[in-house]
Amino acid sequence: MAIYDTTLRDGTQSEGVSFSTEDKLDIARRLDQFGMDYIEGGWPGSNPKDQAFFEAAGKMRFEHARLVAFGSTRKAGIKASEDPNLRALVESGAPCVAIFGKSWDRHVRNALKVTLEENLEMIADSVAFLKGHGLEVVYDAEHFFDGYKANPEYALSTLKAAADAGADWLVLCDTNGGSLPKDIGEAFDVVRERFDIPLGAHVHNDGDLAVANSLAAVEHGATMVQGTINGLGERCGNANLCSIIPALALKMGRELSITDLSHLTPLSNFVSETANIVADPRLPYVGKSAFAHKGGVHVNAVMKDAKTYEHIDPSTVGNERRVLVSELAGTASILAKMKEFGIDPDKGSGRMVLDRLKDLESEGYQFEGAEASFELLVRRIQNGIKPPFRLEGFRIFVDVAGSNVSSEASIKVVDSTGAMEHTAADGNGPVNALDRAVRKALEHFYPELQKVRLADYKVRVIDSKDATGAKVRVLIRSTDGERSWTTVGVSSNVIEASLTALLDSMEYKLMKARDGKA
Repeated sequence: MAIYDTTLRDGTQSEGVSFSTEDKLDIARRLDQFGMDYIEGGWPGSNPKDQAFFEAAGKMRFEHARLVAFGSTRKAGIKASEDPNLRALVESGAPCVAIFGKSWDRHVRNALKVTLEENLEMIADSVAFLKGHGLEVVYDAEHFFDGYKANPEYALSTLKAAADAGADWLVLCDTNGGSLPKDIGEAFDVVRERFDIPLGAHVHNDGDLAVANSLAAVEHGATMVQGTINGLGERCGNANLCSIIPALALKMGRELSITDLSHLTPLSNFVSETANIVADPRLPYVGKSAFAHKGGVHVNAVMKDAKTYEHIDPSTVGNERRVLVSELAGTASILAKMKEFGIDPDKGSGRMVLDRLKDLESEGYQFEGAEASFELLVRRIQNGIKPPFRLEGFRIFVDVAGSNVSSEASIKVVDSTGAMEHTAADGNGPVNALDRAVRKALEHFYPELQKVRLADYKVRVIDSKDATGAKVRVLIRSTDGERSWTTVGVSSNVIEASLTALLDSMEYKLMKARDGKA
């Protein structure tokens, strides 16, 4: 079973995604290390960036994957040997090339504006030219399933043109992404009976069925599956290899050259980071929420037998189980979370934490996204810990001078010995001024806080019908350069809510520093 990755070509057609040449080289290395069979690097004849990639990739040593250059059949009215795009494929240095041709008579007439016979000649001429240069040729039959529905014999004749010219693979493409698994299976059955050449599937996700259609293709004879990491791709994306690979290996028993799936989640995260996009937490297998349990009944069962609510062991794909805490939690959820924190719980303390949690969430708090605040809550109840500092008071001043608005915060903080620090700081807004003043005051007592900085700040209005008197929830994500954590504050005053989250963030850092964990 061959896995063919097109993240570097089809994946870059995602809205908002653009890889530099260095990005593409980095991703190609990771894909090769993971064990991918084919890596489609791009279209060398289309742009300088892809040209530069193939020049650099030609100097790389691929341990497992075959590098693929992508292009189209020759233009109408010229020979394949005269087509600059086909020559660019040959000159790319890639040992394998993939070219697409038209399978749908509608496309031939309305897009290419050529006769049906000339399209067949374009396919055959292009494949033969590339095979004449000793290349492995993957023929992508674009819009095959739509073409098969409209004119089955012509769609099949396009495959015959490629096969007779020497294509090594016939890949059936659901380019518009609107087919159903039944359509995929029926077409593959017919093609498999007519051709002895290995078959592949290239499926888009416009009907939210790309993974299901890819697996249906395998069940009906495909031995190559094309797709992208995280399902990146034009419009709604391509088939998601992060779902397809474990499904093939763990559910369908297919033999893959990828033997260690524990690198799948790190690979998914790496591609998201490189693409500078937020990883979708709800992606199956690799998403942050894929093995997250919130309901008390679920957590209680999972703690006894993981298979009750987990279809695979999360570690198999490099992911991990997460227990979320909320008003939906039961005592089992709380006890499980306390164990995560390294706290030896008892059922009595679990009930106390749960009761306090429900009270706070009824006020607007939400702890499933603010685990640092929740850990502080648990330790305050369980261990009776107290903050190493105390806020005595603060003031905010806002000055308006024409179009310029500035803020100043004044704050008093007392440490555990009773020493007071009274400082002030300016900021471009009241929250920013308060943040700077708090840090300035606390760093006097606790120098380790100098490394802490604000990484993210979010405000959510809890009940908008109360208009300007509504409560707000503030989430603050902080980092010290090595790890990050999130805290929460709630109030009808956004400054007070921000201050609560901010002080929790500082206390959490100090607690971890005291425990030798930060």
